[in-house]
Amino acid sequence: MKPKVMSQVAVGLFLVLVGPLLLSGCVKPAVETDTIAQGEAEQAVVFSYDPAEFPETKPWTSENFKNNPDSFQFVVIGDRGGGANPLGTFDIAMDQLNLLQPEFVINVGDLIEGYTYDRAEVDTEWDEAEGIIAKLQMPFFYVRGNHDVNFPPTKEAWSERFGPGYYHFVYKDVLFIALDTEDAERPFPPNMEEDINTYNRLKNEDPDAATAWLKEWLSTPEAIEAFGHGAKVEFPRTQVEWLEKTLAENADVRWTFLFLHEPVWENPSEGFQGMQELLEGRKHTFFAGHVHYYDYDDIDGIEYITMGPAGAAFLGQDGPGNVDHIMWVTMTDDGPQMGNIALKGLFDRKGLDPEMFGAYDRSGGPGSEGAH
Repeated sequence: MKPKVMSQVAVGLFLVLVGPLLLSGCVKPAVETDTIAQGEAEQAVVFSYDPAEFPETKPWTSENFKNNPDSFQFVVIGDRGGGANPLGTFDIAMDQLNLLQPEFVINVGDLIEGYTYDRAEVDTEWDEAEGIIAKLQMPFFYVRGNHDVNFPPTKEAWSERFGPGYYHFVYKDVLFIALDTEDAERPFPPNMEEDINTYNRLKNEDPDAATAWLKEWLSTPEAIEAFGHGAKVEFPRTQVEWLEKTLAENADVRWTFLFLHEPVWENPSEGFQGMQELLEGRKHTFFAGHVHYYDYDDIDGIEYITMGPAGAAFLGQDGPGNVDHIMWVTMTDDGPQMGNIALKGLFDRKGLDPEMFGAYDRSGGPGSEGAH
């Protein structure tokens, strides 16, 4: 073997045998490197200034910024269906939500008109609603409302597009539960499909006449029994058992939010009372919609919130609850902070467009339905 080749072999053997020992003394373990990187990240400066500029006092109140990584924001939005107004209020709301940038949005049901046996019409309505929602830059969670699932074709469409009627998820150690107030069968007023078509026609031809017609229709005994404020809604045992299992599997979360379409606490059924018992001792909050009028209840220290609409028809109640709005929720270590934001109070950096005033504020302005 030539001397040069022998020299190369000797060096190679030396590195194989001795190299790892040398490296162990001069290279830090990977775990230690990761620890150092983590420490550096924790020490990263998020707020800085030149102390020389403020030798005695500072023009701010605190350096305790609201930047807890466990806190998060989401939005609850109410009904579009059940008289979706021709002003496009719900469509505008999607643009407004993109301005606010919540982490996600949850609806409390009624996004289409429904109440038809025409499956093609049902799909057209859902295509329109989903096309509007697709504008959002964040996730949108669905909850079943009576307009979304009523006659067989609407139930089929929901199942194909969205799957189950009730479900849950956990986000940053907070449990979110979507319940289904439409799970049990219920009677509908006679000629329901024809009545819905009459209202939709009037809504486009004469909004004031549509509002008057709807108010009279909702006062009929059949409509009160099926849809009235405080109508008793039963929950099948299977859904109550599912809730019991879900709560047991998520016993240690820091908060629980429950979303359902109808504010069933107004006239609680046996099934809902069973749900309330399962929730005893747990920090939780309820959200519903359906009545198109904002309302707040504190029942034994638990908050029950009924959302006003986001484009659906006002249903005849008078008062400040007739408002198109969203609920901005910030989850903190101390529980949820909640703030109602009227859609008429949200507009982009260019300013309020007078041509859209009626859609922002239906109590007045061009094309307004009026808050009857």
